[in-house]
Amino acid sequence: MTEGLKWTVNHVARSDDKHLELMSEENVKKANKFHKSFPQYTVTPLQDLAELASYLGVKSIHCKDESYRFGLNAFKVLGGSYAMGRYIAKEVGKDISELPYAVLSSEELRKEFGQATFFTATDGNHGRGVAWAAKRLGQKAVVRMPKGTTKTRFDNIAKEGATVTIEEVNYDDCVRMAAAEAAKTEHGIIVQDTAWDGYEEIPSWIMQGYGTMVMEADQQLKEAGIDRPTHVLVQAGVGSLAGAVVGYFAHKYKENPPVMVVCEASAADCLYRSAMKESGDLVNVGGDLQTIMAGLACGEANTIGWDILRNHVSVFASCPDWMSAKATRIYANPLGNDPHIVSGESGSVPLGLCFTALHDEDAKDLKEALKLDENSNVLVISTEGDTDPVRYREIVWDGLYGTNESLSK
Repeated sequence: MTEGLKWTVNHVARSDDKHLELMSEENVKKANKFHKSFPQYTVTPLQDLAELASYLGVKSIHCKDESYRFGLNAFKVLGGSYAMGRYIAKEVGKDISELPYAVLSSEELRKEFGQATFFTATDGNHGRGVAWAAKRLGQKAVVRMPKGTTKTRFDNIAKEGATVTIEEVNYDDCVRMAAAEAAKTEHGIIVQDTAWDGYEEIPSWIMQGYGTMVMEADQQLKEAGIDRPTHVLVQAGVGSLAGAVVGYFAHKYKENPPVMVVCEASAADCLYRSAMKESGDLVNVGGDLQTIMAGLACGEANTIGWDILRNHVSVFASCPDWMSAKATRIYANPLGNDPHIVSGESGSVPLGLCFTALHDEDAKDLKEALKLDENSNVLVISTEGDTDPVRYREIVWDGLYGTNESLSK
């Protein structure tokens, strides 16, 4: 069943690709070394869904499971922490390699750097990561959240000692609010996982921070006997994560890159709409952006991420909520000896699209466009666990956004 699914093969006019170098292996290794200095660092699992792959008729499906990241149930802390480290390093005239966690969190550095306030807007995971890092580095954090934010996500950020509010505006307006507040605050810095004209350095550091996750997955695949994935499916809100994942693989495997697919929530599908336009110009999506995929409810794309994606993505997909919910249930109820994976609404959608393309009779054209077959080694990213446990139970226990429910709407 493909009701509500829209997708397009990428025919966007290519750019000079000047941002691809941001995601070089050399740059990502620097971020990875920084993360390894944290006492909380461990490599998150790459889960082998062998039975599901066999059922769907592909060689392998592996899921990078970010529910284990730093005890925060999501990948986002990788970007915020690295950007904050890079900013502090720049302010004190040092290279980030000179500021591992033990130095960054020291009283000596705090005296040298002083007190900063890191502002951000978030649907949940990014703000939690910024608040967590600020607390450990002895800095302040102010977090603005869009309307519709759940109490659980709010509480998770408040627990880290940040000043946090839920505003009566959407995510993109929260970004503008946080940026304006930072500009008016002494030693105020906006740490946002999106870029716009004039604001590109910190977002580029955030993307490099996300590279730790991709580099881990790449190495784990090699350990599993897979030289490189043939297919990579990744979700996008503003496109920072997607740009990082696609950028890393496009840069590393220039001669033979994987087929790369971007999945968005249909209520906030700015990248899909931009791809449909084909000119290379970005198309914004406004309004309340109502979707269960809270982490993807972003209607204005990261300009750096878009520049990488337009040059290297094969297919852009606009995905309905039921597709994410179905994949959350598939992860929670695995076939045979496949591992049980707790994947939240924003984490599940790449598997949802993969399952639909391989399983559903009316998605054969998508399967052909993606060149999926018995030789395909598929990598999907699950970016979060049950960051909203109540919503997770509604999906897995109660069948929220079940297939039959969505058909009857």
